[in-house]
Amino acid sequence: MTSYKSPFLQEINARGFINQVTHPHELDEALLNNKPIIGYIGFDATADSLHVGSFVQIMLLHWMQKMGHKPIVILGGGTTKIGDPSDKDEMRKMLDEESIQKNITGISKIFHRLLKVGDGPTDAVILNNDDWLKNIKYLEFLRDYGKHFTINRMISFERVKARLEKELPLTFLEFNYMLIQAYDFLELNQKYNCRLQMGGADQWGNIVSSVDLVRRLGQSEGFGLTTPLITTSSGAKMGKTAQGAVWLNSDKLSAFDFWQFWRNTEDADVGRFLRLFTTLPLEEIARLEKREGAEINESKKMLADETTRLVHGDEAVLEARKTAHDLFESQGSLDHAQLPHIEISLSQITSGFLLIDAFRELGLATSNGEARRLIRGGGARLNDSVLSDENQKLAPSDFEEGLAKLSAGKKRHGVVRRI
Repeated sequence: MTSYKSPFLQEINARGFINQVTHPHELDEALLNNKPIIGYIGFDATADSLHVGSFVQIMLLHWMQKMGHKPIVILGGGTTKIGDPSDKDEMRKMLDEESIQKNITGISKIFHRLLKVGDGPTDAVILNNDDWLKNIKYLEFLRDYGKHFTINRMISFERVKARLEKELPLTFLEFNYMLIQAYDFLELNQKYNCRLQMGGADQWGNIVSSVDLVRRLGQSEGFGLTTPLITTSSGAKMGKTAQGAVWLNSDKLSAFDFWQFWRNTEDADVGRFLRLFTTLPLEEIARLEKREGAEINESKKMLADETTRLVHGDEAVLEARKTAHDLFESQGSLDHAQLPHIEISLSQITSGFLLIDAFRELGLATSNGEARRLIRGGGARLNDSVLSDENQKLAPSDFEEGLAKLSAGKKRHGVVRRI
């Protein structure tokens, strides 16, 4: 393991953020300079919220600022129009301008919560790369920058190679992504003296090409750093569950469901996730991860509290804790729970409202068929009682103080409110 002198690299290395660095010793020396170094990460606007899969990158920017350096967030209004080649079997769906702008508005929210945005020497800057990419003149771009990229090298990078080896189509549009990302770094280097590009391990090829272009044409030397691909101990991809993505915006996923996601962390992942996704001191994390048996659950609650506090705030933590207590530790009222909910009228109930429809509308099942299978498997509950009849309907007697609780398994719940 590389030994670093700069506080920033020491901290993120100890927390498990570093996968590869292009020029580790030079970067370490640059970070030891008295002036803040400027670094950036780009986020394409493919949805109106980022999910937990991007959380490690956001935390990297958070630590950069915390350790006295200046982060730049690039919202990919321009690069979203192209799409980065991935290991998927088809190219990314093309979005129109209105959809991209809507997504940019949505994903920018998380950065205002985790970063101090402003004009100060270490304040974060949020930029949209469409501001400069839309003005590129194609022939001049090819002449000035295309000559610095060889097809031989581009097809040697893992993501491109994987597509070609599977004989999957790789469009010329996607092939340009590497050039455009490198141009982004050059633009930031020349206008903002940005010297560090960061990203996930899957971005290594793009980042290496970007650093190479900046070192050829930039006003200062460029560096690259990638984080490891984060998976759970069981091998699952971070940020994906059987129920879908774990979104960071509360309008996409409730703060309680976000809290519960971390509360359900596998025992073996608690220490690693505390280091990556919280700002707790490393000494405290070392103590928390040593717990075993029932005590490890308290460490999981600490993980859930700290991640939820960063993303949703202190009040959300208190509400999530109360909801969890009401659900699992007492017979408390669910009036103030953060659970997913739907509202139905008394006339809907008396005319016959199938429970499988309620499970689907609450998001506890993706379809009526899945809801039926859940009931057949004994995993569906109404007010904590196991359901056995796939055609059972809600009855007025199912509601206590106007509420009926539905559960899919032990960890997912929703509320039907009678209005």
